[in-house]
Amino acid sequence: MTASGPSPAAPPEGRHFEPDLRRMTRINLRPIASPMPLGFYAVAIASVLVGCLQLGAFPDGAARAVALAILPAFVLQLLVGILAFGARDVLAATLMTCFSGMWLASSLVLALEPPGGARVLGVLNAMFSLFALLMASVAGRKRALWLVLCAAVPRFAVAALANLTGVDWVATLSGALGLLLALTAMYTAFALMLEDMRGQEVLPIGRSGPAHHAVEGGLTVQLRDVERQAGVRRTL
Repeated sequence: MTASGPSPAAPPEGRHFEPDLRRMTRINLRPIASPMPLGFYAVAIASVLVGCLQLGAFPDGAARAVALAILPAFVLQLLVGILAFGARDVLAATLMTCFSGMWLASSLVLALEPPGGARVLGVLNAMFSLFALLMASVAGRKRALWLVLCAAVPRFAVAALANLTGVDWVATLSGALGLLLALTAMYTAFALMLEDMRGQEVLPIGRSGPAHHAVEGGLTVQLRDVERQAGVRRTL
């Protein structure tokens, strides 16, 4: 206290007392078309080609032709992954970019036939099966995506066993599971494309929780906690 009244309080120090800048902040969002139908169609087409190769539907020596035919799936799914990162869907982006890398590796090994390539692909398929299992454990809210992952887990696990053992009937089983994965991915792609075109669910996809609110909710729901998302917050 002084003779003229209470002394002015010292200005608060530390980051806790930083001024609120939210009124001065603008976050710009750019709507895009959903890239997921393209991604799942690429999975389906490449899976059919590899599955037919394992089932013996192609003549001997067709491995290199299959490798060249599935190579575009690498580019398409890489594009889908990049767009999914921009759309703030880390689950879809991670899945599609990893699928992209899988197709690239498979294509190169099939085309170049390096020594030990089959066993290397076996380990790669085993790790991808584990990756798909981990992804499936957190994708339950997106039931269609979850089903694709559930089809991918046994397909790549059996493919790993076929590559590591060289047993013909295991390779045939892997090819059949590849066709099942293709069928599941094809349905998911078609259902998502119809949903995006008509603005509502046409074929059952099984969205629940946040995945359901992302389609059915209003703009307020879409922007909830946007300030905490990657690209807005200071660090990842």
